[in-house]
Amino acid sequence: MTIQLQDICKTVQGKEVLKDIQWEIGSDDCWLLAGPSGSGKTMLLRIILGLEKPDRGSVNLLGDYKYSSVNAGVVFQEDRLCEQFSAIENVAMVNERLSETVAKEELVKFLPEERLSIPVCELDALERRLVVMIRACIIPSDLLLLDEPFRGMDDALRSRAIAYIRDKAGHKGIVFVQQDDSGLEFCRKFVL
Repeated sequence: MTIQLQDICKTVQGKEVLKDIQWEIGSDDCWLLAGPSGSGKTMLLRIILGLEKPDRGSVNLLGDYKYSSVNAGVVFQEDRLCEQFSAIENVAMVNERLSETVAKEELVKFLPEERLSIPVCELDALERRLVVMIRACIIPSDLLLLDEPFRGMDDALRSRAIAYIRDKAGHKGIVFVQQDDSGLEFCRKFVL
């Protein structure tokens, strides 16, 4: 599967944020989408996902692809968790083949067991971010799109999180959206 972006242009509130973007993301590709704040990184992800329409250009799904839109595990900038559900429930709900036992096994790799059964609204910002990251990696998908997934993590935790994401991705394409490439030097770079 390959996602091909051709001539993507997008203007927001009179400001051109994306102009003539050409990019291909394939299976097994690992990309760092970089650029300063306000450069259009998040908007480009939203266009890839079909959440926004470009003013001009197209997103094409090439190869033997069974869906009409991109099937991705996503970390958005905001957490988008079900606040009254536990971490276990938030992770298990995105994969009908995944039991709460397996969700717990994944979560304890990063979070203390006693924090997994309380509502996620009671978790701190870092714990919530880890739940979101694990949930995105567990969703049956063809691609991982991760917008600032390491917010609040120190270098050691960030390194563990990167290793986890790469392991769980297998042969899926990965796009990390970050302003810096710390720990992501292995990625191909697309800069806006």
